[in-house]
Amino acid sequence: MYYLCMENQHQRTLIGHTPALVGQEVTIKGWVKTRRDHGKLIFMDVIDGSGVIQVVVSPKASEPAYNAVLEVKPEYVVEISGVVNKRPENTVNKDLKTGEVEISAINLKVLQKAEVLPFEIDSPELNLELPTLLDNRSLTLRNPKIAAIFRIQAAILEGFRKEAKDLGCTEIVVPTIVSGATEGGAELFPIDYYGNKAYLSQSPQLYKQIMVSVLERVYTISHAYRAEPSVTTRHLSETTQIDLELGFVEFEDLLGIFEKVATGIVVYAQENCKDLFKQYGFEEVSLGKIPRLTLREAQEIIFKEFGRDNRTEKDLAPQDELDICKWAKEKHGSDFVTITHFPTAAKPFYIMPDPENPEYSLSYDLLFKGTEILSGSQRINDYEQLVKSIKDRGMKEADFGMYLMAFKYGMPSEGGFSFGLERITMKLLGLSNIREASLFPRDMERIDERFSKKAEDLHK
Repeated sequence: MYYLCMENQHQRTLIGHTPALVGQEVTIKGWVKTRRDHGKLIFMDVIDGSGVIQVVVSPKASEPAYNAVLEVKPEYVVEISGVVNKRPENTVNKDLKTGEVEISAINLKVLQKAEVLPFEIDSPELNLELPTLLDNRSLTLRNPKIAAIFRIQAAILEGFRKEAKDLGCTEIVVPTIVSGATEGGAELFPIDYYGNKAYLSQSPQLYKQIMVSVLERVYTISHAYRAEPSVTTRHLSETTQIDLELGFVEFEDLLGIFEKVATGIVVYAQENCKDLFKQYGFEEVSLGKIPRLTLREAQEIIFKEFGRDNRTEKDLAPQDELDICKWAKEKHGSDFVTITHFPTAAKPFYIMPDPENPEYSLSYDLLFKGTEILSGSQRINDYEQLVKSIKDRGMKEADFGMYLMAFKYGMPSEGGFSFGLERITMKLLGLSNIREASLFPRDMERIDERFSKKAEDLHK
């Protein structure tokens, strides 16, 4: 792909295409990431959206280019014309798709200058504390390894869309302003909606269920908001949910479907970002047969293998998730493990109780490398049963009028699941904090900038 823009009678070439253009003159545009002076030779790494390439500038090759490069510093935006050459064998960078070529500059023009950076941005490991990394997010995102996180995250989304389309799903867009709680509870952000009470949505759940009665199989990528008063390494106040909902399915169907989608996402991301995984040492995923355990079975294993007795708890604790994933990796060669049958009373109103034992629900979580990345269930599709479930939880039928309408007039057996995009990214890449997997994270302490930092700045 080329950007078809004509400037100075040159067509811009994307850096990622240069390996196929050895011996040809090209014009590139991008940012200078590093500059290295060796006597009369000046080397620069120049980057654009498609890749990075080494540019060589010398007075022997071009006096005008050499004179122009003398003022160039990191992060300057430049336009360079030159000849693509093979790099000497001993200087080839095998980790880069452009590592076998370089450009010998003929012309160089500064398109935009940049101030001196407050820290070394191009270092593979930015040795900065997380708050500093996030406070300077506009700059630290330019670090190649950090940028790679979001290139891989884009591939995760592409992989999800591919899996959803292979299942015959139609993409839908749902609202994030709602009139009440989707799942009960008080973890809602209230907003003033033209003088009326409204909230930021916790989940696209009710809307995607409604759409099953219209399109049968749907998927959506949406934002979700939870006002949880906690600061952990795995929670955010605003997350990206990637959801899928299907009609005419039963519980066992759903287990196979979400496991296939999850492994498909991971395989797609690894296959399409091989150079990034290799360059930055991101570990490949173990994809053995995924073990399936009920909650109580998992808790029994944790008791026997790790000596902690949580066999009456309604959910797995974070340490339980770590341990059961360790067990799954050792015993089954899988970085995934499926946990099913959580207590019905602890789940939202729309989740189907197990007909054989209504104390437990036809629900499931998918754990990945020690953390839950997906939850879902078979849903209640009978109108009367759904109304009863709402009332049993102390909620009002009238608050769910549009939702219940879809069930009153015919809903097949249906179910679905929701991934947390940031959690998949965090665990796939071995990041230590979910904030690293969010472009501009929102939590109790910040919206872009830390609230404490803003307060300090006001008092200066």
